[in-house]
Amino acid sequence: MQNNLDLKRIGIFLGFAFGIAWAAGLVIALTGGLTNSPKIGPVNLAFILLSVVYMGAPAIAHVLTRALTGEGWRDLWLRLHYRQGWLFWLIAWVLPAILVIAGGALFFLLLPEYFDPQLQTIRKMLEAAPGGAQAGISPWTVVALQTLQAVLIAPVINSLFTFGEEFGWRAYLMPKLMVLGARKALLALGVIWGVWHWPVIFMGYEYGDAYPGYPVVGPLLFCLITFGLSAVLGWFSWRGRSVWPAVIGHAAFNGIAALPLLMVQGEPNRLLGPAAVGLVGGLPLLALAVWLFLSPKVWIGGGLPPKPPSVGVFEQPGQDAQA
Repeated sequence: MQNNLDLKRIGIFLGFAFGIAWAAGLVIALTGGLTNSPKIGPVNLAFILLSVVYMGAPAIAHVLTRALTGEGWRDLWLRLHYRQGWLFWLIAWVLPAILVIAGGALFFLLLPEYFDPQLQTIRKMLEAAPGGAQAGISPWTVVALQTLQAVLIAPVINSLFTFGEEFGWRAYLMPKLMVLGARKALLALGVIWGVWHWPVIFMGYEYGDAYPGYPVVGPLLFCLITFGLSAVLGWFSWRGRSVWPAVIGHAAFNGIAALPLLMVQGEPNRLLGPAAVGLVGGLPLLALAVWLFLSPKVWIGGGLPPKPPSVGVFEQPGQDAQA
């Protein structure tokens, strides 16, 4: 591991990651935004630009930075390391569902007026579906099936999209920031990742545009959420010694994030929840992130392939490692 921050390569990487993504965001904004984007076949232009260009920008930036600076192609974090890191693959697959469900449960416990035990949202969906009204399917059965597919299937399918972000943020930028020590690295990466999302947050992604303090509060809150995700996904990747646990974990979060919304009645403040990007819905995620942030021992055993770094990740560069 280097002992100096590689500002040149970090700057080039961030220039590409932000430039490509924000250019896609500008096109989305100029062509109807997220809600009025023109249709292209079964999807709209905004979906294509978000899922392919915006989310793919960090991976493109990773490749371009290595190519332009002559960095080479070692330590790409693409090796599986499943024999040593299998536990973190498993945790990455399952833990996001636990955090999202716990966050939704906490939200409804604190704000029970927004919980719909009759699941009217799902009932309307079933009634609108061909033959749905006659099928006699219980809405709670739908919730159970949605949960199962979100845990078992979504992490695989969504990985096609989350790889673009993780190959950039966790496989390239995180190792370079770790020379600052893990705490500073996690804070920096969380803020950078959150700001990178700002164009779509300003357009109403995640929180809409009707919340108190729009458009300032939503982007700031999202930086807090990305700090939480950065700590958790970074932990998956660092201890698993590969980008793939982070890819799976990110995909698992995305796959189940909307589950609590199926149980909502009324119009709760989306800054609070029940989704995990809200302050209340995201409390389990943030609590875990704070624990990881304050607990050096849980990071021991990971590091840059093919071997862990010689300097403890919670130490400043130049300090002797502690036994």
